[in-house]
Amino acid sequence: MANKRDYYEVLGVSKGASDAEIKSAFRKLAKKYHPDLNKDDPSATEKFKEVQEAYEVLGDETKRRQYDQFGHAGVSGAGAGFNGFGGGFSGFEGAEFDFGDIFDNIFGGGFSSFGGGARSAGGSRKARGSDLLMRVDLTFEEAVYGCEKDFDLDVVEDCEECGGQGGFDSKTCDTCHGSGTVTSEQHTILGSFLSKSTCPECNGSGKTFKRTCSKCRGKGKVKTHKTITVTVPSGIATGDRLRVSGKGNAGSNGGPNGDLYLEFVVGEHSYFKRDGDDIYLELPLTITEAILGCKKEVPTLYGNIQLTVPSGTMSGEKQRIRGKGIENKAHRNKGNMYVVMKVITPQKLNRAQKKLIEQLADTDLETREIEQFKKFTKKNDEA
Repeated sequence: MANKRDYYEVLGVSKGASDAEIKSAFRKLAKKYHPDLNKDDPSATEKFKEVQEAYEVLGDETKRRQYDQFGHAGVSGAGAGFNGFGGGFSGFEGAEFDFGDIFDNIFGGGFSSFGGGARSAGGSRKARGSDLLMRVDLTFEEAVYGCEKDFDLDVVEDCEECGGQGGFDSKTCDTCHGSGTVTSEQHTILGSFLSKSTCPECNGSGKTFKRTCSKCRGKGKVKTHKTITVTVPSGIATGDRLRVSGKGNAGSNGGPNGDLYLEFVVGEHSYFKRDGDDIYLELPLTITEAILGCKKEVPTLYGNIQLTVPSGTMSGEKQRIRGKGIENKAHRNKGNMYVVMKVITPQKLNRAQKKLIEQLADTDLETREIEQFKKFTKKNDEA
């Protein structure tokens, strides 16, 4: 008794730990030291027994209260069976024991007794089909306005020939007698254990057929290439996903189909730039249009409009046009459009144009910003 470690220390929790914290700690340590999962650590089996013993006490409200009050002496009967691990558990001395049942209760299934694989839940349990993810390319216009689009995909469906059964004239499996699982005895250095596994004869369904379906070769499922039409709502952006319910792979034992997820990649536009639901458009202006002001015909997502450019417009200035952005059906929002002015400096001038520019240069065109910059330059040079 004196050599036993404190149970709280074994699980790595404080004495004030909640039941949930104790169970969580046990789950982690049980997975860590399970002899089937940790074959590199020679002490894994002993540590696993120690963890089991600690949880048997701390996981029980009455035993934990006795342990807190009297220590190991208060629960001297607890864990006695763990000391004789090789010869069976307490109360099962010399008997065979289905160790997998313990892990089903703790971990919700997925573990078997030593040496076994995942335990089968039997062939009668309904299972939902797996989901599919498909990447879809859209043009800028398709994403902005929405569209109906055809998609080609490969999907697993129930075989029409046999109705998803895999064969005809079913009967109860002679090997598992309809349970979908078979039990086998395994002898290890830790003792004899029973493990359950999926029946190899019926693959867990619990039944066999007098005649196997030739189309699906007994699987009950076939891969089908099909085309589906999907309505893509307006406002889709790159990275958005659309779920199409029930268009994934077929389920098992009458379970529902999975879903199809479409992930979109939207192409670029030559002139419109997108930022969320807002649209940006660069409007090229000549120097004279920027200086004198003008009216310009500007394209939007919903047709052309007349835009007034005020005199003295600077390159980079923006005008906002409300409600001319993207109508996003999913977010129930409509963005704005921003026209960004871009003053274009001509690179080649004829004689007449050059003479006019020179005459213009002789006039006083300096602005307050130019004057301030000149002052800063002069001051910087003197420094």
